[in-house]
Amino acid sequence: MREKRNTMRSTTVKKGSTRAAHRSLFYAMGYTEDELKKPLIGICNAQNEIIPGHMDLDRIAKAVKYGVLENGGTPIEFPAIGICDGIAMGHDGMKYPLASRELVADSIEAVANGHAFDALVLIPNCDKIVPGMLMAAARLNIPTVVVSGGPMLPGRYQGKDISVSTVFEAAGRFEAGKISKQELSAIEHCACPGCGSCSGMFTANSMNCLTEALGLSLPGNGTIVATHVNRRRLFEDAAALIVRNAERYYFEGDERVLPRSIATKAAFENAMSLDIAMGGSTNTVLHLLAVAHEAGVDFTMQDIDRLSRRVPVLCKVAPNSHYHIQDVNRAGGIFAILGELDRAGLLDTSVLRVDGRTLGEAIPACDILNPAAADAARRRALSAPAGHYSRELGAQHSYYEEPDTDRTAGCIRDVEHAYFRDGGLAVLTGNIARQGCVVKTAGVDEKLFVFRGPARVYESQEQAMNGILADEVQPGEVVVIRYEGPKGGPGMQEMLYPTSYLKSKHLDKACALVTDGRFSGGTSGLSIGHVSPEAAAGGDIALVRDDDRIVIDIPNRTIDVVLPEGELDRRREAIVRFEPVGRNRVVSRALKAYASMVTSADRGGVREDI
Repeated sequence: MREKRNTMRSTTVKKGSTRAAHRSLFYAMGYTEDELKKPLIGICNAQNEIIPGHMDLDRIAKAVKYGVLENGGTPIEFPAIGICDGIAMGHDGMKYPLASRELVADSIEAVANGHAFDALVLIPNCDKIVPGMLMAAARLNIPTVVVSGGPMLPGRYQGKDISVSTVFEAAGRFEAGKISKQELSAIEHCACPGCGSCSGMFTANSMNCLTEALGLSLPGNGTIVATHVNRRRLFEDAAALIVRNAERYYFEGDERVLPRSIATKAAFENAMSLDIAMGGSTNTVLHLLAVAHEAGVDFTMQDIDRLSRRVPVLCKVAPNSHYHIQDVNRAGGIFAILGELDRAGLLDTSVLRVDGRTLGEAIPACDILNPAAADAARRRALSAPAGHYSRELGAQHSYYEEPDTDRTAGCIRDVEHAYFRDGGLAVLTGNIARQGCVVKTAGVDEKLFVFRGPARVYESQEQAMNGILADEVQPGEVVVIRYEGPKGGPGMQEMLYPTSYLKSKHLDKACALVTDGRFSGGTSGLSIGHVSPEAAAGGDIALVRDDDRIVIDIPNRTIDVVLPEGELDRRREAIVRFEPVGRNRVVSRALKAYASMVTSADRGGVREDI
């Protein structure tokens, strides 16, 4: 019998005469004496019936529970909340998703510590649930594996693949009188064909992809579609892995399996490099900063800026191209992108992974262009959509004849044939954003990389939406939407409606948008978010007035309003309270509490340290 090197946390609730009452409660639920001798593996299942990516997660949880039992652990399932950003979009509901990220992390901490779980399997899929679970993993620092539900298939309309962002844009065209009600209805009925996280490179898929680079999930986690049988194999592998890692930590004293041993500064830089290379959602900046904060890692906007200057764009996915996540998977998935970054010397491959390998060991086995790649890597890449509507996770068995290995003109490119030499994300600073702001350059026409124009200022997303539809916004203007940051929203609303409406008015290549709010991964055009400090925190975006001239220079990473510092100082002195003018918004007690503690986006929108 192996000598225990770390005492199982669960000993606290199940061993000794003083814990007889505790054991009796376990027996009431059907647990046996033998099961209580094994590691207690918490399985956090975010299943619900309001998020398409989560409606089938109970099947994952069931598969993981069976796997944990078979491999010698005792599974204990518990829930996590989740909000669908798409359904919350464009109304008061959008104030809640970012705030819910902290609730997810706090609730997992409460359950895991309240019951002294030994290890965790985290089952998220969408938006704030993924980073919330990652924050909990970093905070708790016990053996953890993340296994997501997988991406949705794209819909088909008039012979083309479409996604939920297509519907938002179609709604804008309808409001602008460009399409009929019948066409809008046809699009909305076919855009989302079943379970999974929305099919483009939106926040959910971006974050699930980043877990692979961060080292806390298995290869394929971000890209194998939800309905494919190979997604089910991930669940089985995750179940076996978590029991093995619990044994390694508690029985062998191996601390390399812990989240903080895996999610180091180098791992965060690898994850951010991947994000830049694949043109991920700008929300990932917010979330990686927050996870790093929980992990005690000094990872900042300055690091992101540094990486953005050297990492090229190797992959472009909807809404910025015709490719969707299924196409990324066919091209080899995340490890194909990591392989190209590695060949260019842009990764630290010494970092550890949850599967026990270093990244340097994992890439040759998982990159389909490597002659030494395992058969499993090719099998994952060949996972094909069945082409029909399905809500049943892991039910489809279709395969491509060949993967996409074209690194010259395929979905994933090599560095020599990069979509952009300069990265897919950029951090800009200036007198509007002294602590920085973020732009997804992968979605910006290069002709707009330098943009000058007068400001059109709105005090809320709703004002901006109405103004765009009423033709207040003119070509050449910079739309400024403020008081929508974490504190000012509160909750930091996404701006998919304003950007969709600009596109419907054919202003997406004639205007810029600057906000202290955030953007969906479905956003395109010259859209600059996360302005920090935000207006409600006294940021200088609060000082901008209509017709002030704004200069945006992406190559030089600057954004400024053309005003002397003295004028900015005078405007600041004239503001009694940094609050929106003429905005009537009800703020609940929960959101007031959130606003009182939350930081600006440059710190990840985390709570102030107490």
